Amino acid sequence: MLIEGEVLILFLLFMMALLYSSVGHGGASGYLAILSLTIYAEYDSGWLKQQVWMLNLVVASIAFYHYKKAGFFDIQLTFPFIVASIPFAVIGGYLEVNGLIYDTLLSFTLIWAAFKLFRINDNLQNTNIAPIRKLHAFVIGGFIGLMSGIIGVGGGIFLSPIILLKKWADAKTTAATAALFIFMNSMAGLIGAGISNQLVIELEILFPFVIAVLLGGYFGSKYGSEIANQSLIRRLLVFVLVIASIKRISYLVI
Repeated sequence: MLIEGEVLILFLLFMMALLYSSVGHGGASGYLAILSLTIYAEYDSGWLKQQVWMLNLVVASIAFYHYKKAGFFDIQLTFPFIVASIPFAVIGGYLEVNGLIYDTLLSFTLIWAAFKLFRINDNLQNTNIAPIRKLHAFVIGGFIGLMSGIIGVGGGIFLSPIILLKKWADAKTTAATAALFIFMNSMAGLIGAGISNQLVIELEILFPFVIAVLLGGYFGSKYGSEIANQSLIRRLLVFVLVIASIKRISYLVI
C-alpha cells in the first residue's frame, strides 16, 4: 500500500533523520524504507539509492559537525576505516547487483548486532578502550565500503556496532567516526554511479526532502552530541539497527 501525500513523506523523512543523526548516522536505510512505500517505489533501485546518498551527505555532515564540535572526533580511529572504504564504495556504486541474498544475510546481521549491543553492560562499556588494530580496521572498512556502495547506504549501521563491540571507542566517539565514514562512503557511491553513467539526481524532487532531513539532522545530532549520555546513545543505536533490520526483512516478505 502506497503512502499518499508529500507532507506525510516529509514528516517521516524528518523523523528518520532526527533518530539516525542522534547516533551519528545519515539515515539511508530509513529513507529507503520510506521511499519504497511511496510513489517513488516505481523508480529503479539505482535511482533510489542515489537520492538517498544525497540525503546522507546532508545529515551525516551535520552530525559530524556537532559531534566534532563537542570534542568526540578521533582521527586515529577514523582514518583507517575511511581510507579503506572509499575505493570499495566507488566499486559498489559502479556495480548493479541483485540484493535478495544479501538482504537476507544483512537482516540477520543487523539483528545479531542489535542483540549484542543490547546485552553490553553499562559498567563493562565504561572500561578502558582497547587499542584499534589498523589491519582489522582496513579490512572492515573495505568490506563495509563495498556493501554500502552496492545497497545504497553509508555503512554506519555496520561500522558502529563493530567499533562498540570491539571496544575501540565509546558511543559518542563512535558516532563521530560513523558520521564522517557515512559522508565519505555516500560521496564515493555517487562517484561510482557517475563513472558508470548511472547518476540521475533530480533536484526538484530532492529539494523538499533535503529541507526535511536537514532539520531532523540538526536537532537529532545536537541532542545526541550535547545532551544524551553514552548509555542512551548506545540504546538509540540498538533501536536504529532494529528498524533497519525490519526494513530489510519487509523487502523479503512483501
